[in-house]
Amino acid sequence: MNLGWWWRLFAGALAGFLFFHGFAATETAPNYSFMYDATSASTLSYYDYIIVGGGTAGCPLAATLSQNATVLLLERGGSPYGNPNITKMASFGAALSDLSQSSPSQRFISEDGVINARARVLGGGSCINAGFYTRASDEYIKQAGWDGRLVKESYQWMEKSVAFEPSLGQWQSAVRDGLLEAGVMPSNGFTYDHIYGTKVGGTIFDQQGNRHTAADLLEYANPSGLTVFLHASVHKILFAIKVSMAGKRRPKAHGVVFRDTTGAKHKAYLKQGSKNEIIVSAGALGSPQLLMLSGVGPAQHLKSHDITVVLDQPLVGQGMSDNPMNAVFIPSPLPVEVSLIQVVGITHFGSYIEAASGENFAGGASSSPAVEYMNNLDETTFRGGFILEKVMGPISTGHLELRTRNPNDNPSVTFNYFKDPQDLQRCVQGIQTIEKIIESKAFFRFRYEFLSWPILLNMTANAPLNLLPKHYNPSMPLEVFCKDTVMTIWHYHGGCQVGKVVDLDYKVLGVDALRVIDGSTFNDSPGTNPQATVMMLGRYMGVKILSERIAN
Repeated sequence: MNLGWWWRLFAGALAGFLFFHGFAATETAPNYSFMYDATSASTLSYYDYIIVGGGTAGCPLAATLSQNATVLLLERGGSPYGNPNITKMASFGAALSDLSQSSPSQRFISEDGVINARARVLGGGSCINAGFYTRASDEYIKQAGWDGRLVKESYQWMEKSVAFEPSLGQWQSAVRDGLLEAGVMPSNGFTYDHIYGTKVGGTIFDQQGNRHTAADLLEYANPSGLTVFLHASVHKILFAIKVSMAGKRRPKAHGVVFRDTTGAKHKAYLKQGSKNEIIVSAGALGSPQLLMLSGVGPAQHLKSHDITVVLDQPLVGQGMSDNPMNAVFIPSPLPVEVSLIQVVGITHFGSYIEAASGENFAGGASSSPAVEYMNNLDETTFRGGFILEKVMGPISTGHLELRTRNPNDNPSVTFNYFKDPQDLQRCVQGIQTIEKIIESKAFFRFRYEFLSWPILLNMTANAPLNLLPKHYNPSMPLEVFCKDTVMTIWHYHGGCQVGKVVDLDYKVLGVDALRVIDGSTFNDSPGTNPQATVMMLGRYMGVKILSERIAN
C-alpha cells in the first residue's frame, strides 16, 4: 500500500497545527538549559541539522527545526542577555561604538570608504539595530516565490513575542505630520504592512524600552532537540564527494569544523539520513565568506588563498548591495524625546524617509569619528535629531572577496554606492522631501529659524560621517551631497543570491545537503527595514523543511 499521500496529508496537518497553535514557550530567556560556551563542546558530535549562525534567521530556524529533529546552533558571538548596551533602547549605539573583541558588533570598512558593522552575538543584527519592525510588501513576497499564507503566519508567530506598537513622542509626531504635508500620502496609521504613504511601524522595543531579539524566539525551541554553542567560530564546512553511476562527482556537505575561544578544534557531523542538512545563516558577509573558506566559490580566487576547490561557483560573493542612507541633522530649540525609527514615509519614487532623535542616536552613527564629533558637541547643540532617507533596492551592486583564511577576519566588500544613476536620483528626491518636512508647519517648532536649509546641509556635509573626500558646498547639486555624505543603515545583503547561488528552496546549487537561509540570499532589501523578513524567513523555511522531513 502506498502511504505517501497519507504522509503528505499528515505533514500538511502538522504545519497547520504548528501555526494555529504555535509552540508553547518551554523555557524563558536568558535561562536556556540548552545554551553553552563552546569550550564545553565534545570534540566529536552528531546532529540532524547543523546551523551556522545564531542570528536573526538562525534563531527562529533552530527553534522550529528542534520540534522534530536534533539541531546544533553555532554562534561565534556571546549571549545578548545581561548587556545593557544591547537590551536598553537608551543605550542604542553603545554596542556599535564598542570596538573590543568582546563587542556584539564587529566593525568593518567597505572598499567604498563607508564604515559599517556586522553582528557578533546570539540574535544577530536584531541585537544592535534601531529596532524598526515592518513586513515586506505583497509584491516582494510574490516575486520571491513564497507562499503568502505561510509568510503571514510566520510573521504572526514572531510578532507575539518581539514586535510592539511604539508610543510616539512630539518629535516623531512632527516628522509624521511633516511627511503628510510634504505629500507622502495617505496616512496609514500604525501598521506592520508595507503600504505607500506615511505610517507608524512596529518596534522590537517594548513600552519600557527593553529590546526583544531573535534570541528570544529560542523560548519556543524544544530543549531536548536543541544545542546552542556560543563563541563557536566555524572555520569550514566538510564535504564528501559522491560519484554517480555515470561517473559524475557531486559534493555533499556532511559536517563542520569549529573552534572555541581557547583555539580547540571541534567537529560536528550530520547523522545518517537523507533529509539531514547543514544550513548556513551567518549573514550577508559571513555566509559567502564561509562558503569560500570551505571551497565553494570562484576557483581562481580560492586558489589564490590556497583553498582546495570543492565547487567552482563564480557567483558566490557577487551581488553585494547596501542601501545607501543619507541624513540631515536638525538642532532643536526644544528638548526632544529619545527615539529610534518609528515613523516611515514610503514614497512612490523609491526612497524611504525615517527619523531618530535624542541623546542616543549619535552613538549609532556609522563611524567612530562621527561618534567622537557628536560627543564633543555641547548639550544645546546636541539637542535635536536626524531625518534620513534610504534608497530602496538598491540597483547598484558590488562583490565580496576573502582577505584571509581566518573566518573571524572581515572579508573585503565593495558595495558601489550610487553606481546606478537611478539610485542617485532616488537619493536626491529623498533629500528634497526631507527639506519639505523641515519647512512644514508641523515641524516648525523643532528647528531654529536662522539655520536655513543650505546651512543644515552644510553642517551635515562637514561632519565626519565616512572616510570619503569632501566636495560638497551649498552651490553644488544634491547629487554631490548624496555621494559625499553616504552612510549605511546596516541593510546590506547579497552574496548567496536566489537563482545564482541557491535555488528557490535555498539549497546551494551543485551541492547536496547544504542550504543558505539569511539576508545573503536577497536580491533586494525587503520592506523599509529587513529584520522582520529575515526572522520570518528562518521560521518559514523551518516549517517547510520539517514538513518535507515528515512527508518523505
